[in-house]
Amino acid sequence: MNGRELVLAAIRGEKTERVPWVPFCGVHCASLIGKTAEEYLKSGALMTAGLEAAIARYQPDGIPVIFDLQLEAEIFGCGLHWNRDNPPSVMTHPLQEGVSLDSLAPPTAGQGRIPEVVATIRALRAAHPELALYGLITGPFTLALHLLGTDIFMQMFDDPDAVKRLLAFGAKVGKAMSRIYLEAGCDVIAVVDPMTSQIGPEQFVEFCTEPLRGVFEHVRDCGGLGSLFVCGHAQKNIEVMADTHCDNISIDENIPLDYVRDICRARGISFGGNLQLTVVMLLGDERANQINAVQCLDVAGDAGGFILAPGCDIPFATPSANIAAVGAVARDPYVRDIARHLAAVPAELSIAKVDLSGHVVPDKLKIDIVTLDSLGCAPCQYMVAAARSAAERYGDAVAIAEHKIKVRDGLAMMAALGVRNIPTLCMDGEIVFVSAIPSHKALAEAIEERLRAKGLR
Repeated sequence: MNGRELVLAAIRGEKTERVPWVPFCGVHCASLIGKTAEEYLKSGALMTAGLEAAIARYQPDGIPVIFDLQLEAEIFGCGLHWNRDNPPSVMTHPLQEGVSLDSLAPPTAGQGRIPEVVATIRALRAAHPELALYGLITGPFTLALHLLGTDIFMQMFDDPDAVKRLLAFGAKVGKAMSRIYLEAGCDVIAVVDPMTSQIGPEQFVEFCTEPLRGVFEHVRDCGGLGSLFVCGHAQKNIEVMADTHCDNISIDENIPLDYVRDICRARGISFGGNLQLTVVMLLGDERANQINAVQCLDVAGDAGGFILAPGCDIPFATPSANIAAVGAVARDPYVRDIARHLAAVPAELSIAKVDLSGHVVPDKLKIDIVTLDSLGCAPCQYMVAAARSAAERYGDAVAIAEHKIKVRDGLAMMAALGVRNIPTLCMDGEIVFVSAIPSHKALAEAIEERLRAKGLR
């Protein structure tokens, strides 16, 4: 079997001669050719060059063509903030600004940056018939949040029918994007919906199951395979995700791989993940990455239906040697055996300890938000934005700090605060909101309560 055949067989749940390897190389590919994320994501020629560099270095069985969950949002008028080493962030929300949902229509192949993506797909398809190409699209709930902003969480209670109409539109967008990418040459459509980690299973069933089913059934009708990709603390939703008629569920390190394995295999669904992105892939060494890879392989077992992949978009500055080390484990049984022996003598990643003894002060409320990176992670972005919005009225009485676990200082702060899930918001060193974006009211009440307790209100 070539790589493409391995990936497609694994997604269909079949046992394969080895586990396929799919690095989620998004803007990391830009770093390989010395370009910024903005330059890269606006140019089909640069995306092709970056992906070719990744294919040569990492020898994957499949690869995503683009990892940018703001592409569709930009077409609908969302204002973007472009970053050097992350995909862009959504800064404005059209439906908050008076734009009518009825005035929006699903995108066509000629809109926005879609032509650049299509050109990249066609170039890779022609050059690499042996590789499985993933077309990543924005999931309906995440797109809805981009269009409406965090108001969506209140509307789910106050006007659920309006939210359902918005999610139905998101499904139409997903179908249109799927068709465009499949016709250009993609094999797999990955519906990436990270914001579903912010809702519970009952809300998922009420608002997300039907739209997602529509997208995956459309993908199947068009001859493709469909993967549902979620990151964050979404363990509570895995069972309902498995009811969306997807072929595959892909997760990050926030969710135990054995938990997903058992649910997916019981439902006849394949699964993928969950290599550790930051503490191992970004900040570790080759040895740590080989150990992490073989641990994932061993948890998945040899029954088939598993794809070895990172938990999300590989960070821009990830050392190439670390990613290549994972690929070697996937391809070479000898390297796997070495990694298993290395795992018997684990090496801890050295992280300086943080002293929080003077962190809480009497004249200020300290809000610490532990994130992956608010510039590149949608749930993190909205958590930080919500905190800043709620704290704005209190001026200097509230100090907000983001701690990105892409860097060692962020990991150290995460450990010092006792944080386990991303994103998490703490107030004066106490965990308050865990992996769920609070409403403006809930945040304001929590801030007000602590300011009063400190005599600052």
